Amino acid sequence: MALSSERFSALLERTVKVTLKCGVFQGVLQHVNPDRSLLLRAVKNLETGRSTPGVKMFFGREIVDVELLDEPESGNGTAMLSECTSAVEGNKQADTGPADCGPRSSPCDFLESQLRASNSLKYSLSEKKEEENVEYTVVDCFQQKFGPAVLHLKQQCVVSIAGEGVNLCRHGKLSWLEIATKSRIFLFDIFRLGPQAFKNGLQMVLEDKNILKVMHDCRWISDCLFHQYGVLLFNVFDTQVADALQFSMATGGFLPHRVCTLQECLMQHLKIPSKWDAVMKCRQQMASENPDIWFLRPLPASLLKALALTAMYLLLLHSSLMDNLMSDLTAVVHDYLNAYRTGSGDHLGSTKLQFTLVLHLGPLVNSSLVQ
Repeated sequence: MALSSERFSALLERTVKVTLKCGVFQGVLQHVNPDRSLLLRAVKNLETGRSTPGVKMFFGREIVDVELLDEPESGNGTAMLSECTSAVEGNKQADTGPADCGPRSSPCDFLESQLRASNSLKYSLSEKKEEENVEYTVVDCFQQKFGPAVLHLKQQCVVSIAGEGVNLCRHGKLSWLEIATKSRIFLFDIFRLGPQAFKNGLQMVLEDKNILKVMHDCRWISDCLFHQYGVLLFNVFDTQVADALQFSMATGGFLPHRVCTLQECLMQHLKIPSKWDAVMKCRQQMASENPDIWFLRPLPASLLKALALTAMYLLLLHSSLMDNLMSDLTAVVHDYLNAYRTGSGDHLGSTKLQFTLVLHLGPLVNSSLVQ
């Protein structure tokens, strides 16, 4: 049974108790597949008391029932979600047909009925119709999409990279890695793909010295990638550093009192449309209120769009900053070209040629900075 992503997402991140044929477990619900399998994190074996780090998959054929434990609006304590199999025999019959959950035969229908009765999703973005659309590809499995995506990235000279997760550093957790090129935007679901995503090709792209990686404040994600996945970033253009450098050049050597956020840089250098600015602000507010929102699966389309916009605008920001930074250099080179050819030429045979080059360059640079 195919569930509506928008409707189903409200019941994710809820604590459930899963009773299997061979044990009882508790964890935070991450995803329900059409084949009745559940994906949980922070899993605890209620019989042994042992906790399992990361995420764990529970297959529908092994599930007897599931209980929703954190139901703040309910006065009845725990609520029975469903009997996923109804019995082993009933489950075998379900396996012979399409993955369509009958009434109370799997978590699918009951989760949707719970959703109809409760409006527990506090974090939602408005799904207003936009005249413009941003196209992106979600890569959440290794079949079909992952290989072509990595192959496309390997052929690029410049890509933009951003990451989302919780406490993004060596102590945190990376959930999404967004990579954009001039023609494509890929959203890699690291939460589902796991470390194998880097071993299967992303590490090669990130460490390729021939591919320029455009990032904003690369310190955090660099720390995360190196200590958790063994990835050593090379050839990075940091837009936060470039913005500070441009400020220094424009003010004659002064540094800003603080570095700018990505949103501030976008507004200053790109003047992004107000509708996209609203999406970015809403995304920032939601993430600050609930950092775990990036681990919702499926992630709402509005949040996926915000991720794609971040990667897309990073590339445009790189172009704008490079134009500004190069304009000063271009001005100096222009004057440098005329330094001799507009003169008499009497001194061109001098043995002090190298020294006179420096004499000419110094005032030109200084005058460019002042301008």
